[in-house]
Amino acid sequence: MTEAAIEIKDLHFSYGRKKVLTGVNLDVPAGSIFGFLGRNGAGKTTLIKTLLGLQKPSAGKGSILGLDCFEHALEVRKRIGYMAEDQQMYGWMRVGQIINWVAGFYPNWDMTFTDELVDILRLSKNTKVKALSKGQNSSLALLLALGHHPELVILDDPTLGLDPIARKDFLRHVIELLQSNNVTVFFSSHLLYEIEPVADHIAILDAGVIRKTGKTENLRDSVRKFLLSPKSEADFSNIGGLLDVMHSGDSVSVTIEDCTDEKRSQLQAHSANGMTETALNLDEIFEAYVIGNKGELLATG
Repeated sequence: MTEAAIEIKDLHFSYGRKKVLTGVNLDVPAGSIFGFLGRNGAGKTTLIKTLLGLQKPSAGKGSILGLDCFEHALEVRKRIGYMAEDQQMYGWMRVGQIINWVAGFYPNWDMTFTDELVDILRLSKNTKVKALSKGQNSSLALLLALGHHPELVILDDPTLGLDPIARKDFLRHVIELLQSNNVTVFFSSHLLYEIEPVADHIAILDAGVIRKTGKTENLRDSVRKFLLSPKSEADFSNIGGLLDVMHSGDSVSVTIEDCTDEKRSQLQAHSANGMTETALNLDEIFEAYVIGNKGELLATG
């Protein structure tokens, strides 16, 4: 397996005149559980379909497991597993029939392994697909993505439409199965709280551009919010890494990335008295990157 399971360089994609991806650059480390975050409409599914060779980019390059995504699309698909959002399957088939049908596309399909997955995921081979619950349908889609022992699994909003309990149950199975099989996971979602407990790396996509990427732990450690009462001449525009400025009465909260002691000192210099520092969860960090008031000036008095 290559050092980077996925490499994307300056990728662009447009639907007619509408630009969807505008210069995406991204490396997904092999062996990682990589959370790909973005609001609905940010371009997540477009990026995934482009990587899978299902549509041609306007410009740029992409590789999966060292293979060019566009020149070797069929070979790439043999080595990866893909679970689409709200995946649809032939309802008239029974679970066992659809497993056998999909197995025919993969010379290395492991029927013993998929029999184990049927039990682990609490499925019955005799049940018709149309009779499955949403959670069972997602479990079957996961099984079909894993049966040929892929090196990389791409999950595109895999819990879409599931209730909270079914979502947690599904994610528990996903992580246990994929980690035990040493698979790289590229997990796309707009639900931040489901990414945070499982992803060791993340990227934030907004309006077709990657706003931030890195280890989840590092991001939580480096983004901070400060609450202070500003001096009348306070101006935060010269503080590097400014993500968000919010006013609340006589106080202001300032969120910055790559927080350092130097930046803390700069903020303190703008405060009329003390200030408090707060760590943020991934949802709050995401909000700061995609809708924060970047570069807003504060002048009071």
